[in-house]
Amino acid sequence: MVNRDTVPTASAVASTLDPYRRFATALSGLRLPAAFVDLDAIDRNGERLGARAQGVPVRLVTKSIRSVAMLRYLLDRFPYLQGLLCFSPAEAAWLASQGFDDLVIAYPTVEPSEIALVAAAVRGGASITLMVDHADQLDVIDRCAAAAGTTLPVAIDMDASTSFPGLHFGVYRSPVATAEAALALAAAIARRPHLRLDGVMGYEGQIAGLNDAVPGQAVRNRIIRTLKARSIRDVHRRRGAIVAALTAAGHRLRFVNGGGTGSFESTARDPSVTELAAGSGFYLPGLFDHYAVDLGEPAAGFALPVTRRPAPGIVTCAGGGYPASGPIGPDRLPKPWLPAGTTLIENEGGGEVQTPVRLDTADALPLGAPVFFRHAKAGELCERFDTLLLVRGDAIVDRVATYRGDGRCFF
Repeated sequence: MVNRDTVPTASAVASTLDPYRRFATALSGLRLPAAFVDLDAIDRNGERLGARAQGVPVRLVTKSIRSVAMLRYLLDRFPYLQGLLCFSPAEAAWLASQGFDDLVIAYPTVEPSEIALVAAAVRGGASITLMVDHADQLDVIDRCAAAAGTTLPVAIDMDASTSFPGLHFGVYRSPVATAEAALALAAAIARRPHLRLDGVMGYEGQIAGLNDAVPGQAVRNRIIRTLKARSIRDVHRRRGAIVAALTAAGHRLRFVNGGGTGSFESTARDPSVTELAAGSGFYLPGLFDHYAVDLGEPAAGFALPVTRRPAPGIVTCAGGGYPASGPIGPDRLPKPWLPAGTTLIENEGGGEVQTPVRLDTADALPLGAPVFFRHAKAGELCERFDTLLLVRGDAIVDRVATYRGDGRCFF
């Protein structure tokens, strides 16, 4: 559990020490590599997210956090957070056993053993909603619900991508793109005696998760922002039509979920949306560095120790090969963070056992000194470490388990 005595205010030390020295002081004498979270920055990012949400409730995305203690910290600290958006049925059932409630699983599943875990939890009083986007997914869910003697709530995942001539702008996620398709799926849900429609989700990945202010790419940035603006209008129109059609057909929707860290401003303006979703906005990983909107500041990273000094201006660190999922490219590699100006060696990148970096400093770091990196994505870093060190000011104030540290791996 996060130490509540450290919560009320950001430490004055944080404003007087440069970031490298602050984190180096906090982690001095500890075993490296190590992952850490800057609670001062988390608090500021949380306040920024709350302001950007414009009064719309926000469902906390668990895949971006992956630590029970941090989930509790965020839910306790920010009242605008209401419920969890999970990535796995087994994860949701486990979190329900840890005392969390109002859990929505963001991705469909047809694995009976995992659906059975959810059915058992729901029968025991938990609020867990499964996600569907095709009628073929319904029978296995209905059978599991029947076997457990309960009714399972499900939500429809709509496709929020936009098709332009010759361009699919977005991700390949759901076949439900129109009100007609949503009505057909809702009718199929209604025909299953152990299912009920609970909500609608429409995640605009091409708006929330796509950089649009990358340095040195002015033309691309303008194109992306233009495509985003047109896609926002399209998504709002289609999501609104889907919600209106389902409501007119007599379906009662408990929630309509949309958006992500990078799209709060536009999604909050959609009158059909009842809640937003965010998780990365607290840690602010490397993939969120270049947005036209100010999303906040880095709040999580990992420290590697210097173990070699092979050449002037270059040091080699232990570990570091922690790439992120998604399309292969330099933006998925860990990003050297501190000391400022540190860069990866292009033909080596982050290594399984060691990672060389080039320093933009007059003197190389001594052996044993830390080099601080940021992961490209938020929660995936937690799959590499058992523990998150919680920093406030220039001190470690707590150590909390990640999912991995709790012995949990859901994929």
